[in-house]
Amino acid sequence: MFSGVVLMSDTMVQSMGFGLAVAVAFDVFVVRMCLIPALLYLLGDKAWWLPKRLDRVLPDVDIEGDNLHRPHPANPHTDADDRQLTKAGER
Repeated sequence: MFSGVVLMSDTMVQSMGFGLAVAVAFDVFVVRMCLIPALLYLLGDKAWWLPKRLDRVLPDVDIEGDNLHRPHPANPHTDADDRQLTKAGER
């Protein structure tokens, strides 16, 4: 996107386009690929800290489907019942 701006005849526009291209490349390669992962590694679990007030306001979104494995009130079987039925012919 910025290469079109760099090829223009106005030197001021060329320098702005080149500066923006360098800034985007620096952000992508240095900040997002090196600094942020290193910072998340150093902070550990503290990087994912959420204030309790905000935790109460935000909805509980279950992306990975962990809540699908809980027993339903209409069919209250447990995981132990499922483990017993995994082997054919045995109980």
